[in-house]
Amino acid sequence: MPEWMRAVSQRVFGGPEVLELVQTRRPEPGPGEVLIRVHAAGVNASDCKVRAGKVPVFGDPPFTVGVDVAGVVEATGDQVVQFTPGDKAYGMVFPPRGAYAEYVVASADALAIPPAGLDHIQSAALPLSALTAWQALVNTAALAAGQRVLVHAAAGGVGHLAVQIAKSRGAYVIGTARAVNHPFLYELGADELIDYTRTDFAAVVHDVDVVLDTVGGDYGLRSVDTMTPGGLLIDVMGTTGAGIERDRARDIATARGIRFTEFYVTPSRADLQDINTLVESGKLQVTIQEVLPLKEAAQAHAISETGHTQGKIVLSVAS
Repeated sequence: MPEWMRAVSQRVFGGPEVLELVQTRRPEPGPGEVLIRVHAAGVNASDCKVRAGKVPVFGDPPFTVGVDVAGVVEATGDQVVQFTPGDKAYGMVFPPRGAYAEYVVASADALAIPPAGLDHIQSAALPLSALTAWQALVNTAALAAGQRVLVHAAAGGVGHLAVQIAKSRGAYVIGTARAVNHPFLYELGADELIDYTRTDFAAVVHDVDVVLDTVGGDYGLRSVDTMTPGGLLIDVMGTTGAGIERDRARDIATARGIRFTEFYVTPSRADLQDINTLVESGKLQVTIQEVLPLKEAAQAHAISETGHTQGKIVLSVAS
């Protein structure tokens, strides 16, 4: 096993250009941790926000971004019984030792064996987005058959998985997306789609029980007008969604008898295993828009920041 590895690092906050490929020492797993030889790393909008300094929880650079990881277990620390070297694994890791590297250390509790039939690229595209959609719609909203759910940015990483998870629960699914993405989303099971570039969704959507807001800004506030009393508005924007518009959305929702929650995804082997079941049953599939090599992480971020991706972008790290 090599002592050194390649990783994408940054010395300062900034745009995609601050990401650089460097040589650094391979980490060692501690108690409860596993060392993964990374085959693929998913790219998320949150990675771009961390890179730009919009998520201060991880401190200042230098660090390596990336949350979604898929690969093979190389070594295990003490107290790890769930994995042995040679096992496939996928799940979540965090900066400063993020997923954009040839090796990462992760908590064994944050990992699962990937769904049968998925390769490393597909597996790396799932964890953060699928966990966000699953935990928000299933664990938080307890979405039930017959309920109406509105998914914003329905063609994006979280959105296209949320559409499928909602359909698997028997919900009526409404999504906001550009018209070019409508055929894709109808294929995934969406019942009704709004082209947000031409139509104000708040003017045409009504009687919604659950809103999944993956956009932020004024989307939460406008979504309140689509909802029924007792409904649930789930804001998944985390710390980057903080501001006057979120506060106004919460206040107006509360005044109308609508629940408002700020959602934060949590690594969970149990939830990944539930997601595995959905994937293996054919009810959930992840769409990959583009696969780029690790050295092109900056390009991957530039594409992600257009806000017009269909599904996920993934970095290929090892064959």
